[in-house]
Amino acid sequence: MANEISQLPLYEKISYKNTIQRALDATLLFLLVSLLVYRLFSLKNHGFPWLLAFLCESWFTFIWGIDVSTKWSPVECRTYPENLEKRFPDLPNVDMFVTTANPVLEPPIITVNTVLSLLAVDYPAEKLACYVSDDGCSPLTFYSLVEASKFAKLWVPFCKKYNIQARAPFRYFSGDSEPLHAAANSEFKENWLKIKAEYELLFWKIEEAARKSVPCDLTGEFSAFCNVERSNHPAIIKIILEHKKILPDAVPNLVYISREKRPKQPHHYKAGAMNVLTRVSGVMTNAPFMLNVDCDMFVNNPQVVRYAICQLLGSKCEKETAFVQYPQVFYDGSRDDPYGNQFVVFSKYMFPGVAGIQGPWYAGTGCFHRRKVIYGLWPDDAENEAPNHASFNGKLLQYTLSKEFGNSKEFIMSTAEALKGNKGFPNNLSESLEAACQVASCSYENGTGWGTKCGWMYGSTAEDALTGLTIHKKGWNSSFHNPQPPAFMGCAPSGGPEAMIQRKRWAVGLLEILVGKSNPIVATLTAKLQFRMCLAYLWPLVWGLSSVPEFCYAALPAYCILTNSCFLPKVEERAIWIPITIFVTFNLHTLREYRITGLSIQAWWNNLRMGRITATSAHLFGLLTLILKLLGLVDTVFDVTQKDQSSDGDDTSHMTKFTFNGSAVFVPGTTLVLVHLIALLTLSSRLPISLAHGAHGVGIGEVFCSLWVVLCFWPFLKGLFEKGKHGIPSSTIVKSAALTFVFVHFFKT
Repeated sequence: MANEISQLPLYEKISYKNTIQRALDATLLFLLVSLLVYRLFSLKNHGFPWLLAFLCESWFTFIWGIDVSTKWSPVECRTYPENLEKRFPDLPNVDMFVTTANPVLEPPIITVNTVLSLLAVDYPAEKLACYVSDDGCSPLTFYSLVEASKFAKLWVPFCKKYNIQARAPFRYFSGDSEPLHAAANSEFKENWLKIKAEYELLFWKIEEAARKSVPCDLTGEFSAFCNVERSNHPAIIKIILEHKKILPDAVPNLVYISREKRPKQPHHYKAGAMNVLTRVSGVMTNAPFMLNVDCDMFVNNPQVVRYAICQLLGSKCEKETAFVQYPQVFYDGSRDDPYGNQFVVFSKYMFPGVAGIQGPWYAGTGCFHRRKVIYGLWPDDAENEAPNHASFNGKLLQYTLSKEFGNSKEFIMSTAEALKGNKGFPNNLSESLEAACQVASCSYENGTGWGTKCGWMYGSTAEDALTGLTIHKKGWNSSFHNPQPPAFMGCAPSGGPEAMIQRKRWAVGLLEILVGKSNPIVATLTAKLQFRMCLAYLWPLVWGLSSVPEFCYAALPAYCILTNSCFLPKVEERAIWIPITIFVTFNLHTLREYRITGLSIQAWWNNLRMGRITATSAHLFGLLTLILKLLGLVDTVFDVTQKDQSSDGDDTSHMTKFTFNGSAVFVPGTTLVLVHLIALLTLSSRLPISLAHGAHGVGIGEVFCSLWVVLCFWPFLKGLFEKGKHGIPSSTIVKSAALTFVFVHFFKT
């Protein structure tokens, strides 16, 4: 009987072959290569536009080759949580991390809902601890969590008693998540009304506090926030909830952390916050597994912890699952994804594809980690239970580990336990406060391996990608799981400026990895990163570099019209069918992907045009920022994007229109539109002559491409005539007009 139980599966990976998808991907790759061959052999008969087109198309072919490789062998994961407690009656502890940085851009009510959803997951409360990192050192955030902890004592038992699906209160009380089977139960109705009234009171308290300059009296437990500055304050750690006895209606531990910050000490943005969370939790609960989510990413599937533990404990060897990544799914997004930032098709095709290689990228949120992996353990050490740090029973234990992990005795001992793979230890949180404050100090990492050998990696604002790459290059694999309903849900940026800020930050961070010591090419040559995994990492890392060929290719039709030259074969030439076939096949192929995913044609078009807009604006500015940083002229900054919490009852129709602000990131797109408009106006005066004169003059292909670029940048064209947030600011138009004049004057002469 015991043997039968030990054989019960906890999860399985299912490989599948999408023959049609592969055929279309391979066909496009063949056509792109064919176009390059044609251009190469006819290069001597054409001028500069032909050469520029060849260079740009070579880059696009390379990127498409990476795309094909990444999607070639998709894998899906299926879990069996019903077998979990049969095989492991004593479930392991899990520490849950939530990060927030700005109470204005990330309103505390959003963080509160995320925390409440985590506290209410279907997992033994005594096995869970939630740690909230507040990099804004905001008394409002702490006040909100204290008030939320009172509500949690009602909310958590209510969710578990009635098996509530959506465990973020704002989402549940929006009306679409009320369990229908309980609607006729008078006891349920009474409890439902009571809980809803309590949540509305909580919401009102937080909103009222947010309107005040000081949210509450800074006395008692709030006195630590007196006279503190956001970037200059000691470590503040508060135990909000602590369960000292195992009770049926217990609520998990809840701890507030605002790490120490000093003006002259680097704090390494989110990566630094994650490392403090790791150390503080290490001296308090030291769970072998850790979940991290952004403040807006609430639990949408209460079984998610069990799903992840199934994969972490069910692996034949630990090497197979260093971390379990869940996709980012967004709630109440703008209809038809006008900003192209909901990533539905990406999650459908790219994540399963890379899961079939060495496992998914670490996406920075919605991820379960092995603590020992974050501590820098290599797979061979994990399997042999002989970590290369030192013998656990040796006299050099503390000295050896302190060089890498710091000089806290309490943390060193917890590290030794974690590296052994122990399940965490019961601890009196209050007795750990002194040690917790020590490891949360800004000087604790000095002279240690934090950020370089262990923890979340420093050196990039895309700390998630760098940390995941560091894990994969050691030989670890990771796992991807996409359950239904989705495990987590969050809010996507709801405006053009917010979307551009986010994509620019990503581009800068990813480029920092590409030009750094830990780039995937070096990792493949010198470490254990697989070749196809190297290509998969290059796909996002080169977003910033792709902005140059994207911008040049977008400007090329206008250049050809202004100079009466061509970069495409003439209509009467057979070779014209190569670019035509590529254009038609690519668009039909991507449209098919969107329709299979259940998205509309409008959503496909929005994502298509936003791909061009983002590449020539946010990614281009990301590249320029990195160049200035390498020259020592600027420092990179982690820009926090605005988080908005809406519900199904909110009207999101106004969000479908593109919005602008005075940021320079909108100058390239505006310039492209103006250049193409002037080129087309210039062409209209000489159209009959241009299309008939000269073997190498401008043709119908260049005119069509120019119109296509204008169509892709249609929001910018409309923005030239709109007012308010939907219009392009006059300062941006003036800058773009000056650049357009220079472009037209230079090339026409």
